[in-house]
Amino acid sequence: MAEMMALTEATYYILLSLVRPQHGYGIMQQTEALSHGRVHLAAGTLYGALNTLCDKGWIIQLPVEDGSRRKEYRLTEQGRSVLLAEMKRLRELVDNGERILRGE
Repeated sequence: MAEMMALTEATYYILLSLVRPQHGYGIMQQTEALSHGRVHLAAGTLYGALNTLCDKGWIIQLPVEDGSRRKEYRLTEQGRSVLLAEMKRLRELVDNGERILRGE
């Protein structure tokens, strides 16, 4: 398997937000809260990212209820694997930094 590219912070938080099904506005709010305001997603940016993540198979759009315009999305097993791999990569970065700063 080819080595995965690092996720952007926005993509990381979008995937993390979709561990439980969520609609677009909820994703924007949760991403901003989790990142302590560092990541602010405009609607156009978010929906472009959601389309890309759907195309990659990392998330899916859930069926829309009759008469509703609200689209909900959730993480797929593939998306969960990508998220876990990114967390492992980030953990390694932090571990290496701490080791070097301790003088090992």
